Amino acid sequence: MKREPILECDVLVLGSGAAGLSAAVTAATQGLRVMVAEKADVFGGTSAWSGGWMWIPRNPLATRAGIVEESEASRTYLRNELGAHYDPDKVDALLDRGPEMIEFFERETAVRFIDGNRIPDFHTTPGAMTGGRSVCAMPFDGRELGSLIERLRPALDVVTLKGMAIASGQDLAHFFNATRSPRSAVHVLRRLAAFARDKLRYGRSMHLVNGNALVGRLLKSAHDRAVDLRTNAKAVALLREGRAGGGRVTGARVEIDGVAHEVRAARGVVLACGGYPHDVARRAQTFAYTPSGREHWSAAPLTNTGDGIRLGEAVGAHFDASLETPAAWAPVSLVPRKSGEAVAFPHLIERAKPGVIAVTRAGRRLVNEASSYHDFINALIGTTPKGEEVCAWLICDHRFQRRYGLGFSKPFPFPTAPYRRSGYLRRAHSLAELASQCGIDPQGLQTTVAAYNSYAKDGFDPQFHKGSTPYNRVQGDVRHKPNPCNAPLERGPFYAVRLLPGSLGTFAGLATDAAARVLDDAGQPVPGLYAVGNDSASMMGGCYPSGGITLGPAMTFGYLAGLSLAGAAQADGTARAAHTEPTPNSSIPSQGRI
Repeated sequence: MKREPILECDVLVLGSGAAGLSAAVTAATQGLRVMVAEKADVFGGTSAWSGGWMWIPRNPLATRAGIVEESEASRTYLRNELGAHYDPDKVDALLDRGPEMIEFFERETAVRFIDGNRIPDFHTTPGAMTGGRSVCAMPFDGRELGSLIERLRPALDVVTLKGMAIASGQDLAHFFNATRSPRSAVHVLRRLAAFARDKLRYGRSMHLVNGNALVGRLLKSAHDRAVDLRTNAKAVALLREGRAGGGRVTGARVEIDGVAHEVRAARGVVLACGGYPHDVARRAQTFAYTPSGREHWSAAPLTNTGDGIRLGEAVGAHFDASLETPAAWAPVSLVPRKSGEAVAFPHLIERAKPGVIAVTRAGRRLVNEASSYHDFINALIGTTPKGEEVCAWLICDHRFQRRYGLGFSKPFPFPTAPYRRSGYLRRAHSLAELASQCGIDPQGLQTTVAAYNSYAKDGFDPQFHKGSTPYNRVQGDVRHKPNPCNAPLERGPFYAVRLLPGSLGTFAGLATDAAARVLDDAGQPVPGLYAVGNDSASMMGGCYPSGGITLGPAMTFGYLAGLSLAGAAQADGTARAAHTEPTPNSSIPSQGRI
């Protein structure tokens, strides 16, 4: 019998999103030999498609800007938001070590951050802040990755402009205002010119933003520390010491380019495979509204099929589904492809802009449209009668579509005809006609719009109070007065896009402790096994108190896992950074050398 090739390292990380790369870079900076095995043919996972924001209260960027937050404010906020799901050990780990994680990556790696000091928490419960708790990766020049750029997952195409990603914040604001502001027009023209040059020379944009910039910077940092970076490397089983297979996790069997290898990891294995957004069977078990598991559309990569969770369960790990919600909900619309398939477009931005409402089949509004994507779908699921398809429609007038776009359909100067021909965008000259096209009750829709318009013209929304919170307003249009989120729907033609329940990733996952160690059914650590990112059960307990509550803990617990594997987590809570130059590990041939 032919023996499998053997590869050796200190730490094996399965998956290459922000969580896995955070663990890999941290461990490598401590002097460990690290391998990253990514199932897909590109690095980055869902993180590379994300907005890249991380929720880290009292982070150094806020502190340097003079934002002083009382030490207990964030704990108060999380106690109110998480309720029975509040885990004091994990909350302490995030709040105490998160700022340290930011400092570590700023000091030791190529990762740089920009602040989100004007981004408020989602809700206004006690302890909430109107800014100072968010950071994002600074835009990154992809040319610094050399040939490794070819294996970085591109930004999600349906939310780009012909492949050019637009950064949230000021960059996006310039694109919205390009036809109204000379300064914005100049900014947009410069961005488009740079993108055209990159496309001609490199075949893709080299100006990386959002989650793409975060992953790019982490990949650069991993390469700089001689991390062995593998794509097309699928883990099929974990290895354990002892003949009975009941001891410490010591590595994994990994199929690399179709060839089975035994990868021995002296310190342990980190599961970071991105959760189970495309595991239909487990969705059916954990998503109450989808009996078959197929009534759901995720914006995560199709390769995120629950591999890490199954690997952990096979060695005794406990799968924790006792959360408030099993996934990070988001409304999506389905963008038709020429192949006949459809891609989920996540509606994260336009719902808060003035002049759009969401309605059910009865033509009635169901929620404050400017609420968070997670809250929106919770409301949609909660208001849909049992047995009916969970769906809604976004409705707007001509002014809105030309100003902001509607989902995948772009605003002026892009024509609406292609979106209408594909069936994605519905259009009609009257609300009654539009309702008939969409299967909405015409009288219900007309009554709803008339009632909404009577108040919206003065900036009010007595039904759902759209525009009443700091989060609502920052997502709206600051130029629109008196309420940045409210305007009547008056000028035809009218447009509609169908919304379905989707997700940005899963919350349910493997039980872990505050050091990211995987726990068994008895609550005891599985020796040598860690889980981070969406392979671990969300420390937020399935609640969604603010933007960045996935990536913030992912980066923090990845960092803590790396320190734990290196034995560098000191009793005083400080990191022991290795300041020696990394040396390539000659015993592990790497695909990742530049």
